[in-house]
Amino acid sequence: MKNGVYIANFALEGNPKNFVKLAEAAEEAGWDGFFTWDHIYPSNGASKTVADPWIILAAIASNTNEIKMGTTVTPLPRRRPQKVARETVSLDILSDGRLILGVGLGHPPENEFEFFGEESDVHIRAEKLDEALEILEGLWSGEPLSFHGKHYKVEKVTFKPKPVQKPRIPIWCASWFSRKAPVERAARYDGIFPIGHRSAMSPDDFREIREYVEKQRVEKRPFDMVMMGDSKSRSSHNNRLDDYADAGVTWYLELVMKDRLKDPLEKVRKGPPVV
Repeated sequence: MKNGVYIANFALEGNPKNFVKLAEAAEEAGWDGFFTWDHIYPSNGASKTVADPWIILAAIASNTNEIKMGTTVTPLPRRRPQKVARETVSLDILSDGRLILGVGLGHPPENEFEFFGEESDVHIRAEKLDEALEILEGLWSGEPLSFHGKHYKVEKVTFKPKPVQKPRIPIWCASWFSRKAPVERAARYDGIFPIGHRSAMSPDDFREIREYVEKQRVEKRPFDMVMMGDSKSRSSHNNRLDDYADAGVTWYLELVMKDRLKDPLEKVRKGPPVV
């Protein structure tokens, strides 16, 4: 099991320099990944200091060498897929192939969509997410792409350069297991990120997800199952992380949620949990 730092993009006083310091400390302490949320206006947004996640990741890519990085997760329905394609390829090249793209519908819909006059209907967001993912793959391929969907259209476009990673930049899809469609979407890509569950999910829950995903997958490529939690929940939980690893979990993300840099630095410098 790999271990990552998991932090809101409205933590650390919204200062990208603080995120870089934390990522540098994480790499030095032996963490495998650094993942940031992608909110445009979080709950109680007027009181939050928010940093742009793509600026954060670009700065981290320029100041680290080995640690993987990504968004958990980017609400693709509020982004133009062609712009995300350019951003992700540039970041994959800048990081020498260390990017993981987490995607989802966007939550809460009021803050991410309605406050800015954008469509928030969950079914429309799901349609846009699926179309955007198809466009991303096509633009990453370096081959001519034409796409005619309900929400997006692309006419004979070729994007260069291509990502460093092959066959593509890994895509993790957010999901609730109680809803089969998001799990089926994740099965078409490279990983599943159950949003909102944290360590309340048992190893058996993840085992059930793994079994369902394996039934849906056609290509037998590596597939990540991602869980999140924090030191407090780990210490009070009856199941150890190695039980989750046995159930198929491949990444554990440690939640770090502080405005000031001192406490997260102390936490990260202790290193990842031992499995």
